[in-house]
Amino acid sequence: MADTLKTASVLAFERKLDPSDALFRAGKWNDREHAEQWPAVGITEKSVRGTISNRLKTKDQDPAKLDAAIENPNLQTVDVAALPADADTLRVRFTLRVLAGTGTPSACNDAEYQKALLTTVGGYVQQHGFLPLARRYAYNITNGRFLWRNRVGAEQVEVAVRRLQQGEAAQTWTFDALALSLREAESTSTELEALANLICAGLSGSEHVLLEITAFVRVGEGQEVFPSQELILDRSKSSKSKTLYHVGGVAGIHSQKVGNALRTIDTWYPGAEELGPIAVEPYGSVTTQGKAYRQPKAKADFYSLLDNWVLKGKAPETAGDQHFVIAVLVRGGVFGEAN
Repeated sequence: MADTLKTASVLAFERKLDPSDALFRAGKWNDREHAEQWPAVGITEKSVRGTISNRLKTKDQDPAKLDAAIENPNLQTVDVAALPADADTLRVRFTLRVLAGTGTPSACNDAEYQKALLTTVGGYVQQHGFLPLARRYAYNITNGRFLWRNRVGAEQVEVAVRRLQQGEAAQTWTFDALALSLREAESTSTELEALANLICAGLSGSEHVLLEITAFVRVGEGQEVFPSQELILDRSKSSKSKTLYHVGGVAGIHSQKVGNALRTIDTWYPGAEELGPIAVEPYGSVTTQGKAYRQPKAKADFYSLLDNWVLKGKAPETAGDQHFVIAVLVRGGVFGEAN
C-alpha cells in the first residue's frame, strides 16, 4: 500500500491550542487582587510631525534637494495605547482551550491516507505521548512570551494560570515570568510540570481543559503599552499610519499572535543554537528575518518529514523532528497536495 499511497489533495487540521484575544487593563501593582475592577486600556489617536529619516537614494542626496524635502513636514496620525498616569501595571488576560484529536483531519478526501496518518500519529503518541510538547507550551505560558514587546524592559512580570471548570477556578499556579529565559524552550519545576501534565491531558483527550492566563506587567506609571497592530490592506480607507487592535474599545493582542507565541517551541531546526526557539511553521519561517530555517532541499521541512513518515513509513531520524511534525498538526492548517 505504501507504494501507491499518495498525499490527499484535500487535507486540513483544526488547531488544538485555541487562545482567545488577550485584552488590556491597567492598575497598581500592589492592587493586583482587585484587578477585575481595573479600567480597560483604550486606544487614542495622536497626530505627530515627523522628520525625514529614511535612507535616501543617491539622486536625492543633493544638499538642496534634502533641504527642500525637510521643509515639508512628515505629518502622521497614529494610534497609541498607554497606562493612565496613576497606574503602573498592565494586566493582560486571555483564555486557552486545549483540544484533543491531534492528527485527525477536519477534512480529508482520501480514506487510505487518513488511515495511514492516524496510524503514524498513534505510533508517536504511544512512544512519546504529548508531554514533551506540553512541557514547552506550558513554558511559553509561564515565561510571558505572549506579551511580546510589553515584556521588554518590565520591572516585574507575574503570570497566573487558573484552570476553569464550570466557570470556576479549580487549580491556580503563579509564576515569576522574568525568571524564565526566552532563549530556552522548557524548564522543570513542580508547578510547571503540573501545568504541563494538564495540557497533556487536554491534548490526549482524557480531560476537558480550559485555562485562564493573566499576566501582570509592571512597566511604570503612564507608560506606553503595545497591543497588536492592524494590517490595513486598503490604505484609501484609512488616513492613519498605525492602527491598533481593540475589542469594543479595549486594547488587545490578536489571538493569532498569542498562538504564535505559545507555539514558539521549535529548537530542533538547523542552527537553533544561535537563534533559539522559533514558532512551529511548516518551513520554519521567521518573517522578521525574512528567512525559512527548514528548507525542503535539506529535507527539514514539515512536508518532507511528514511524507516520508506517512507514505514511506520512515520516521524522522531524530525525536526532535518527530515532535516538530506533531507540533505542526497541533498548530493546524491546510496541507493538501495540489493535483
